Amino acid sequence: MTMSNKTFMQKALSLAAKGKSRTSPNPMVGAVIVKGDKIIAADYHRKAGTPHAEILALKKAGSKARGAALYINLEPCCHTEKKTPPCTKSIIRSGIQKVVIAMLDPNPKVSGRGIKELQAAGIKTDVGIMKSKAEKLNEAFIKFITKKEPFVILKIAQSIDGKIATAKGESKWITGKEAREYVHKLRNEVDAVLVGIGTVRKDNPSLDCRIRGGRNPYRIIVDSNLCISLNAKVLKHNDSKTIIAAAKTVNKKKIDMLKSKGVNILFVKANAGKIDLKELMKKLGKLDITSVMIEGGSSINASALSGRVVDKIMVFVAPKIIGGVDSVPSVGGKSPAFLKNAVRIKNLQVKKIGEDFLFEGYI
Repeated sequence: MTMSNKTFMQKALSLAAKGKSRTSPNPMVGAVIVKGDKIIAADYHRKAGTPHAEILALKKAGSKARGAALYINLEPCCHTEKKTPPCTKSIIRSGIQKVVIAMLDPNPKVSGRGIKELQAAGIKTDVGIMKSKAEKLNEAFIKFITKKEPFVILKIAQSIDGKIATAKGESKWITGKEAREYVHKLRNEVDAVLVGIGTVRKDNPSLDCRIRGGRNPYRIIVDSNLCISLNAKVLKHNDSKTIIAAAKTVNKKKIDMLKSKGVNILFVKANAGKIDLKELMKKLGKLDITSVMIEGGSSINASALSGRVVDKIMVFVAPKIIGGVDSVPSVGGKSPAFLKNAVRIKNLQVKKIGEDFLFEGYI
């Protein structure tokens, strides 16, 4: 039976996904080399600054690559403004006869140029197979490389009636164990998590990743007046990955103390006492933070949506009703006067996680 292009591309995509949470600010890329309808070599990009997937696969294939086809989920790089050499040159030298590519590289330094270079060398190219899956896999990279801002996920855990806490502030735990474990998996995959100072004061979270083999993301605290307690758990990681977004210099002594704990303080403009999240995202982009998951409370959720910084929303819904006009809604702020102004979610998908449901879609 002849294997299809989709079969080999799916293999490349599956390999690429192994680099999730490890390749940032680079994209996730997998490469599969096929000869005579048989995979002779395959590999994936593991970490920024290390060899790309194509190079690793070509090295495995050796001289067998001559006359073979290369399947890759992203257009091979052709520019030299990076730590590793351009992959197009190695592909051409290898004698690869055909390159099948899922999507163009959104990087303006590459987009289309890599393909043209291969074609000029006499290599056949086929572009667009499983494009939508390739784009979803690297959705954070696509936004980052084109807009220089991180891809933002708004994560909410709520009751079925849209509440995240009782009137007394109790919120542990609305969702079940499986949903909470899933959130730690997400923390392992994003570059950073973000909360407001209200969440730090109320819950005193560590904002770490508690899965085996996982890595802790950057921790971003939106604290306009820099009033965080020096004893907060989030300040005790000693890994220089805690960032506080403040609106003004309020206490030089406290700033010095925070910096001595390895905290990076970003001063961001504020409107009506609230941090401008759009400007904050631009500053985070300059730090090569490509993805951020907001895990805040009612106020920060409202600010993120009204500030139009959210790309994707993930709402974990528990099958319970909290009720009460005095309980805490998942999204605070002011209600729009008309339904036409409600935030619309597109491409919504629903799946069951333990006893809870995850609603996932795009703004």
